[in-house]
Amino acid sequence: MIEKKNTILVVDDEDEIRKMLNIFLDVADFKVVESENGKQAIRLSASVKPDLILLDLGLPDIDGKEVIQTIRQWSNIPIIVLTARSEDMDAAAALNLGADDYVTKPFSAEVLLARINANLRKSVVKEVGEPDVTNGPIRMDLVRHEVFIEEKKVPFTPKEYDLLRFFLVNRGRMLTHKQILKEVWGPAHVDDTQYLRVYIGQVREKLEAKEGLSKAIVSESGIGYRMEVVA
Repeated sequence: MIEKKNTILVVDDEDEIRKMLNIFLDVADFKVVESENGKQAIRLSASVKPDLILLDLGLPDIDGKEVIQTIRQWSNIPIIVLTARSEDMDAAAALNLGADDYVTKPFSAEVLLARINANLRKSVVKEVGEPDVTNGPIRMDLVRHEVFIEEKKVPFTPKEYDLLRFFLVNRGRMLTHKQILKEVWGPAHVDDTQYLRVYIGQVREKLEAKEGLSKAIVSESGIGYRMEVVA
């Protein structure tokens, strides 16, 4: 079973840098998407929706700062800028335009991973107010993308995870079919209610790691679903 991993978009025009980053990010259990120029990075940030972007400012087509400006028009994805020691002014300008952090080349894997994890945690807390979301015996670690039921880890596929996450963040609220499909699968799938029914069944089955917990997801015929607040 494929479990959900945090996705890092690496934007750098140097093949060796991308390869190096790919190797140690993979070892650290991140999924890596690569881009060698700014325009491609903007497209990927919209289509892939990475959890964090590592961005070199010296790109061959457009300036890295323009990439930051464009992405910040519609997204708060954490952006860590990679700079050379001679580019302190550029780093300051990037931070002023909306970058979250910067790391100076050459950098150690340990330092970069620490910055990545710190910014992922900050991003999650900013979005939902806390790095973990709980509902009774269910606990979801939003940084590591892991689900625990009575503190036992239960594997969820990426879509199952996203679906459960949406329910947990909105626990106690009735969510329409269209709201759920748009949030988890995107606007092109707002009418795929049969698809949603299949995934709801899969999530309920996994919640049965604790007997009776699947009943926490309640359906309202023709309207949608609600996750009850569990004591």
